[in-house]
Amino acid sequence: MPGRPIWQCAGKREPEKEQEAQRWIEAVTGEKFPSDVPYELALRNGIILCKLMNRLQPGIIPKVNVSGGDYKFMDNISQFQNACIKYGVPDVDLFQSTDLWDQKNIALVTQTIFALGRTTHKHPEWRGPGLGPKPAEENRREFSEDVLRAGEAVIGLQAGTNKLASQSGQNFGASRKIILGK
Repeated sequence: MPGRPIWQCAGKREPEKEQEAQRWIEAVTGEKFPSDVPYELALRNGIILCKLMNRLQPGIIPKVNVSGGDYKFMDNISQFQNACIKYGVPDVDLFQSTDLWDQKNIALVTQTIFALGRTTHKHPEWRGPGLGPKPAEENRREFSEDVLRAGEAVIGLQAGTNKLASQSGQNFGASRKIILGK
């Protein structure tokens, strides 16, 4: 759309989430983002993202391209995405390369970083900070047949009650007026 900045074309960006993701990346990598470059441009070449993955799991990305032009930087993004999957981030949480490279959906890039931060909770070897809430773990319960049968007889209050239910006294809208003979 003419006249609209690229960042407004896709998902709604949340500056506070981007700042939280940036602070987490800086804490994990031990490196500050360039102060004169916006968040999305600092991530665009994939170098920071690759460094992040290599801090979370050393050696998961064997070669990070720090020069070589657009093709090499796009390869960094692809390597980051593959490393995320190996690390355990669900592939549905990953952004597409063009979301970052062409800045089409920076909100989705931030969402991927949060998904990566949540996944760190599943790695006991990672002793650094996590990002976002810890994922829920299964809490399986076993009940005896007697307990299950007893539960069938109880009507939970969530189901409500129909005691004393009637429609008397309800008055919705105007009453109907019948006009005869005109």
